Amino acid sequence: MIKHFLLLTSIALASLVQSMAQPKKIIADKIIGQVGDKIVLKSDVTNAIADYKRQGQEGQLPPHAECAFLEGQLIQKALVLQAEKDSLVVSEDEIEAGLENQIRGFINAYGSKEVLEEVAGRTIYQIKEDFRQVFKERKLSEQMRGKILEPIKISPTETKAYYNKIPKDSLPFYESEIEISQLLAQPKASKEIEEYCIKQLYEYKRQAESGTKKFEQLAKLNSEDPGSKDNGGQYNINRTNKEFDQTFTATAFRLKEGQISNVFKSKFGFHILQLVSRAGDDAIVRHILRIPPVTEDEIKLSVTKLDSVRNLLLTKKIGFGEAVDKYSEDENSKFNGGAITARDGSSFLSIDQLDKDLVVALKDLKPGDLSKPLVYTDERGRKMVRVVYLKNRTQPHRENLKEDYNRVAARALEEKKQQALENWFKDHLPNYYIAIDNEFKGCSALADWFKYSVKADN
Repeated sequence: MIKHFLLLTSIALASLVQSMAQPKKIIADKIIGQVGDKIVLKSDVTNAIADYKRQGQEGQLPPHAECAFLEGQLIQKALVLQAEKDSLVVSEDEIEAGLENQIRGFINAYGSKEVLEEVAGRTIYQIKEDFRQVFKERKLSEQMRGKILEPIKISPTETKAYYNKIPKDSLPFYESEIEISQLLAQPKASKEIEEYCIKQLYEYKRQAESGTKKFEQLAKLNSEDPGSKDNGGQYNINRTNKEFDQTFTATAFRLKEGQISNVFKSKFGFHILQLVSRAGDDAIVRHILRIPPVTEDEIKLSVTKLDSVRNLLLTKKIGFGEAVDKYSEDENSKFNGGAITARDGSSFLSIDQLDKDLVVALKDLKPGDLSKPLVYTDERGRKMVRVVYLKNRTQPHRENLKEDYNRVAARALEEKKQQALENWFKDHLPNYYIAIDNEFKGCSALADWFKYSVKADN
């Protein structure tokens, strides 16, 4: 009935939100679809497609894009309608948080709040209010979809039946993959080196406050933050955003505009920070980061520490997950037993997804082996020490249930969910008032919608 449901819904929602970034559009004020009291305008579809193209994703547009995007909009409207009937609620705090995140994204894209407001021809407050209902509907549709799909599970019997239906020559082929975890230690700089970095930062603060040099010039020359160095140390931050170091955020919001902080320490190193401007919970800041360098002696101390932990592991006095929880100096790894995962969350990685030092370290390891403590430089430029545990290594193979059960089960579950959604729509479409413009009469994807649509002439 509704083919590629998950794809169409995600495209429609993503494009709808992205349309906020292009506030100046030609609006064709024509209703082309309606579900209950929820309408879809021609501009909703044309603008969504235009935004998709502007994002460089034209090659990923589905065939008959207008039909697909209209179906995505109708799907969302139906889910929202049912969510309201089922008394599902989206809190104002949740809507406000979503709007804040989106506005922050636009400010980062345009460079400043002032430029965004100039391009949009609207204040930040007006932009948020314009799209408050859009976000509410988006959240309601997500809740309704979750309510429909939450009970859907997949059993081993169903997974095997799904797998057996796949023609053997259509099964995917996987190159060798590995499953690994790591235990990390961070060498600590000496007190003398830390004090030297602090002294440097106070000198930069003196130069900026005296007008000898501009803060942004000092940041470009001296900051060790690769994410902001070339931009004069600038970041757009929000008080509620948990992604930033909380000490960094708290320091920023204690300052007055133009004021430069004293030196403070975060998990990244030592900083001075200047508040450029602030509007409510949003702020533009500049900072200079100095990372105290470590010596060979400090590195050796971390190597010795991890060597002792490795001996506990080899003698089975402690498990790897317990060792990570107890000894790892990386906060993130404590929540997953030190596992290194792919972007999609999979625990299996191909060699090209690993850093070059890790590839070398794994070359002589067998499944179940532990590496010796290894020194490397992480993505932040810090010297780190790690012990690597090779949990599993697969050989190149055609997909099978023994080695790839989780992958097969995940696909089987998605198919079952899509079928459940299609069945849900078959049951519910007859209960809705549906109207679709005859312009879309030739859309095969909308055949089931037209089945229950009132005549457009009426």
